[in-house]
Amino acid sequence: MSFFQHDRALVESEQIGTGTRIWALTHILAGASVGKDCNICDHVFIENDVVIGDSVTVKCGVQLWDGLRIEDRVFIGPNATFTNDRFPRSKQYLEEYPQTLLREGASIGANATILAGVTIGRHAMVGAGAVVTKDVPPNAIVVGNPARITGYVSSVQRTTGPETQEKVELAKEPSKVAGVQLVELPFIPDLRGSLSFAEVGQKLPFTPKRYFIVFDVKSKEVRGEHAHRRLAQFLVCVKGSCSVVVDDGKNREEYQLDQPNLGIYLPPMIWGIQYKYSLDAVLLVLASDIYDPEDYVRDYDEFLSLVGKQ
Repeated sequence: MSFFQHDRALVESEQIGTGTRIWALTHILAGASVGKDCNICDHVFIENDVVIGDSVTVKCGVQLWDGLRIEDRVFIGPNATFTNDRFPRSKQYLEEYPQTLLREGASIGANATILAGVTIGRHAMVGAGAVVTKDVPPNAIVVGNPARITGYVSSVQRTTGPETQEKVELAKEPSKVAGVQLVELPFIPDLRGSLSFAEVGQKLPFTPKRYFIVFDVKSKEVRGEHAHRRLAQFLVCVKGSCSVVVDDGKNREEYQLDQPNLGIYLPPMIWGIQYKYSLDAVLLVLASDIYDPEDYVRDYDEFLSLVGKQ
């Protein structure tokens, strides 16, 4: 036998990968598939229509039901709960169970609940006790009931305090995300009010052909989550505040825009996310071209593939 099986485990499946370890009082049904180098801890139940990739950890007290697909290097914490029927009734069975997908490198915290049919994105992290009711984007950190995005893994926080001078110093530091630039805009206050502006070729790195304004966003909502093939953007939060996550496929940073004289330039092929909107936030976005739906890259895997080819 190429895998370890505790003498008090019941393994009916013949599809168990090399190096996998299965511990006491675990039951794996005949149709299940478990990859290589997995660690299946005590008191785990795995149903027939379950596919588990390589190097997956399933901690104690977890039941994996029909329809679950788990990619490589996923971590599932103790007593995490998965469902496969949104409207269950006793003695009533679905002809086909919805597929719940845990993408590569995702982590599910202890006692989290995952509703049927959702996808947990690559390297996303679900907090302990969270109740996930909809898809979780790649790299997102979600907590609460219902689960909401509170951050992104591996993102370098470029948020500073309220002092303007700190923002000026931060603007001088080059971003590690390719081509992204935080820009301090002129700020002119007087008794009549305050003024901020940008000129093409000075603070504004392109001639805008379009603008749009985002406002009245509920503070827990997330926008963006895409890249552009050719389009460049310049973002200014003219009122309130919001956070911008920028990602070039290798580096990820998060900036807080909370002053009308602070902008951020996003060149083409940068994955952009805007979230943590204050209730009064007004985000102005200047674009280098008119709207073209074909210019959008909305799938993160496709984005990674495209920047890899570059």
